[in-house]
Amino acid sequence: MQIVGYDSGVGGTDASGPAGLLVARHQRSGDDPAPVERIDLTPGTELAYSLGDRRCAGTIHDGSHIACSAAQTPYCVSHQNVWVCARCTGTCLKEEMDCLEEHAVYLAAFAPDRFKVGVTRTWRLETRLEEQGADRGARIRTAENGRIAREIEAERANEVEELVDRVRVSEKRAGLGASLDERAWNRLLERFEPDRRFEFEYGIDLDERPIDETMASGRVLTTKGRLLVLERGGSTYAVDLRDLVGHDLIEGRSARDLQSNLGAFEP
Repeated sequence: MQIVGYDSGVGGTDASGPAGLLVARHQRSGDDPAPVERIDLTPGTELAYSLGDRRCAGTIHDGSHIACSAAQTPYCVSHQNVWVCARCTGTCLKEEMDCLEEHAVYLAAFAPDRFKVGVTRTWRLETRLEEQGADRGARIRTAENGRIAREIEAERANEVEELVDRVRVSEKRAGLGASLDERAWNRLLERFEPDRRFEFEYGIDLDERPIDETMASGRVLTTKGRLLVLERGGSTYAVDLRDLVGHDLIEGRSARDLQSNLGAFEP
């Protein structure tokens, strides 16, 4: 059984469902496509798996998984999905522009004090914020298409020192369980007068900062974006779901030693 993908869900706090790992069972390399199964990551779920070898996660097509034996992880060159729109600043990088529907320019806040400006299709703004694990969000503009929205995004990123256009997973992990600097967030919003605001809760109540680990064993506490928070042996661990993709998944908890929490959050 191989982990072939994941969906971030909303941490089990919304009707759209919890996050999940996508897995496929192939008897050997070169098998016919296999059905994709899902392991729910609902808070409270007990995971008891060990991670085996890792290779390219292949591709999913029409609900079936097509395996790949390439060594590159999580995807080989043939199966990488490069989204050129993420690099757009208003000059289209595609042969033909296709972002013709209304787009939103938004701000996203990540505890304790990282603020991002971004763009997404207006109808999926709330979903996009949750996919990233944002603690707060605000819509500051709408534009008739993605090109114009990207131009506005680039302008705001250049004009406002506090804003970045990307927040790394390591930064989001460092902020797990921390409180958002609400005063800094509200000061930022005063400069943009947003017409919609969003606030998200992920059910995180931690006394200690989670340890960075790659594992699939323990009790699920929550998910926040693509971060999975597990409790095991009295310690908490933060797992980047993308780091699991491509691994063989073996029934039974690993016996390897894990680092334990060393201290609580500083006041």
